[in-house]
Amino acid sequence: MPHARPRTQSPIPEVTWDSGLKEMNETWKGAIACLGVAVFFVMTIGIIYWQVVDQPNKNWILRGSISGLVWERRSPSLILQTLSEEKTLVEITVGNFPDMEQPFVKNLCWLNKTEFCYTWDAMADLAISLEPGPSISTECYSISWTPLRCKVTLKDCFSMTNVSWYGGASIKAQRWPLNTVNTKSQPFVISNLPQNPSGYGPVLEKYFLGSTGVTVTVAPDIPISLSVESNKHFCLESPSSIDMVPLQYMVCISPNLTSAHQEVGSQLSEQERRLPNTDILGFPVWRHFKAADSAAKTERGLRSFYNRLKRHNLGDGLIALSEHSTMLLSGEDQMHLPMASRKMRALRHTRDLSLITSLKFSITLTPYTSINSQLFLMSLQEGKENYWLSLQSKFDSHATPLLIKWKGQFSVQLNVTNDAARSWYLDRVSLLWQRLGAQYITFEGAEGNTFTEQAIQPPSDLEGDKYISIFALMAATLGNSTIISAGTRSNHLPLFIQMTPLQSDWSYAGLKGIIPSVLHYSLLGYNFFIPDAVGGTLANEFLTEEELYIRWLQIVTFLPVMSFSTPPWVCCDDWVLNLTRQYIRRHQDFVVPLIIKFSKEWLSWGYPIFRPLWWVSPNDPVTFTVDDEFLIGDEVLIAPITEPGCVQRDIYLPGEGHTWMDTNTAQVFDGGTFIRNYSVSLTEVPVFVKAS
Repeated sequence: MPHARPRTQSPIPEVTWDSGLKEMNETWKGAIACLGVAVFFVMTIGIIYWQVVDQPNKNWILRGSISGLVWERRSPSLILQTLSEEKTLVEITVGNFPDMEQPFVKNLCWLNKTEFCYTWDAMADLAISLEPGPSISTECYSISWTPLRCKVTLKDCFSMTNVSWYGGASIKAQRWPLNTVNTKSQPFVISNLPQNPSGYGPVLEKYFLGSTGVTVTVAPDIPISLSVESNKHFCLESPSSIDMVPLQYMVCISPNLTSAHQEVGSQLSEQERRLPNTDILGFPVWRHFKAADSAAKTERGLRSFYNRLKRHNLGDGLIALSEHSTMLLSGEDQMHLPMASRKMRALRHTRDLSLITSLKFSITLTPYTSINSQLFLMSLQEGKENYWLSLQSKFDSHATPLLIKWKGQFSVQLNVTNDAARSWYLDRVSLLWQRLGAQYITFEGAEGNTFTEQAIQPPSDLEGDKYISIFALMAATLGNSTIISAGTRSNHLPLFIQMTPLQSDWSYAGLKGIIPSVLHYSLLGYNFFIPDAVGGTLANEFLTEEELYIRWLQIVTFLPVMSFSTPPWVCCDDWVLNLTRQYIRRHQDFVVPLIIKFSKEWLSWGYPIFRPLWWVSPNDPVTFTVDDEFLIGDEVLIAPITEPGCVQRDIYLPGEGHTWMDTNTAQVFDGGTFIRNYSVSLTEVPVFVKAS
C-alpha cells in the first residue's frame, strides 16, 4: 500500500482571493442599488414632469373637415377651432366638477374617428360625435353629458371673449347682443314678466348664435337652466335631481354669422311656415282700455272714441278692446270665458250691437275664469273639474282645480291637455267672435307655469313651456286673425304676437329696448309682432312727454303694426297730431309693401324680415354690437334717435362695396363707413336705401 508522501510547500505564497471578492461584491451591490434608486427617482420626477409640466396643455380630441375640438386641461374646457388657422371659434368651460387637472386624452371610442367618449371621475359620461351639417360648409358636434349618480349638476359655460351672442329669450330690458345681460341661473322657460321681472320673457327658443359663426341649439324636450354673466359667459345647466337628467346640445360652425343663422337658426321649426292675416299691417291699432261698468257704457265709449278718431282723420284703424270690455259686450260680466251650456246661455243678456258693428275692432280673451263666475260653478256641478288645471287625488279619480290669481281675482286655468276642454273652449270662443263681429282676437295670459309657480311638480305633458306651445296651436285653429302674447316653438304658425309692455322712459326697459326686441323677435322667427303702444303701457297712464312720444312714433312707423294707447291729441300739440298722420301714411305706403315683399323670403327660407346690420356685413365686427339701427330686408336701413335731447347721431352704414342713399337728402354714402354727427331734427328719422 503506498504511503503518503508529505507535500512539498510551494515557493509561491498562497493568496486567499475569496475574502477580497466578497468585499468587492458588497461594494458594487451598494453602488448599483444606489444607482437604481437614483434612476427610479429621476424617472418618477420625469413622469411627474411630463404629466404636469411637459405634457401639452391642449390636445385635439376630435377633428372634422373644417374644424376640430381641443381639450384644454387646465381650464378645463373644450375649444372649437378651425383646422386651417387654429382660430378659436368658441370656448366651452366645463363646470361643477372637481378642481383638478385631467389629461383627458383617453378616447374610449377610439375605434370610431367621428366620436369621442370619456368618463369623468365616476361623475358623468361625456359623448361627443361629429354630425353632418345642413350643408357642406356647416359642421356640427353633438355634445352629451350623462350623470352617473343622483344630484349631479352638469354645467357648460360659453365664453363671450371675442364673441357676441344673440338669441335665447327676451327679457324685461332687452339687449343686443346679450353680452351685457346679467341673469341668475333659473329654468329656461317663459315667465310672466310683470310678475317676475327678472325672469325670461314671452319669446324664447333654445338657440344661441355667436358672431364667429357658431350656433348652439338644445332640443325642445331637454330641460335646462340658463344664467348669463355680463361680458363673461352664458351657462347651460341641467337640473340637479334624482332623475339624472342629461345635458345635451348641438354646436355647429358655419363660414360666418349670417350663413350660420341661415343654415341653422332659420330652420328651427321643421313645420311649414304660414302667414297671418296681414290686413292689420295697414291699420293703426288704438288701444281702448277705458274702464266701464256696463256693456251700454262700453258701446257708447267705443262709438265716441271712433268718432274722435274720425274727426282727426285717424278713423281707418283697429280699436283693441281689453278683456274686461270684451266680457261686458258679451253679456258675461265677471266671466273670463263664453257660456258653457244652454242653461247659462239663457242667462245671457241679449244686446243690440248696432253701435259697434260698423267698427273695426279686436277682442281679448284669456284661458282663465274667476272662481266666482257662473261658468266655473256650473262646471263643478256638471263634474267637469278636469276642464281646469287640477291636482289628481292619489286615492280616486277626483280632481281639485288649482287656484291662480289673475288680475286680482282668484281664478282657474283651462286644461289644454284635455281634448274635451279644448273643443268646448274653442267652440265658445268662435261663437263669441262671430256674435260680436270682431276682426281680430287676442289671447293673453298663457305665460308661466301654474304648477311650478306653486312649487308643484307638473304632469309630464305640461312641463316647461308645453302649455304655451299647446295654447298657440289651439289659437291657430281659429284662423290667421289671431294674436297671442307668448311664443316658443310656434314661429311657423299664422299668428301675430303682442310684445311685452314697456316703461314710458328712454331706458332699455322703455324706448331704447324697442330695437333690440325687434331684432330678437325677428331673429327667432317671430316677424309678425305688435310692438307695445307708442309711449309704453306698463304704467297704464297716458304719456305727456312730447319728445318721447315723437321718437317712439318714429320707430314703430317702420315696424309691422303701429300701436297707440295715448291718442296724439291727449299727449301733445296739434302739430304732433299732424306728424302722426304723416307717419301713419308713410307706414302704409312705404313700410307695409316692404314687409310683404320680405315675408316671401321668410316663407321660403325662414330669413328674418327685420335684420341686424351684420346680416349684410357678417365679417365686420363693428356691426356686431349696433343696437340702435336695423334693416328691413337688406334694402332699407333705419337709424332713429334713442337718446333724449339729441338732434344728431353717428350712423354706421354696413356692407363694404355697397352704397346707401339718404332718403332725406338723396346723398349717397359708401358702405362700411360711419357718418359722424348726422343732423336729425325732432320731426325726422334717418332712413337709407341700398343703392347698389
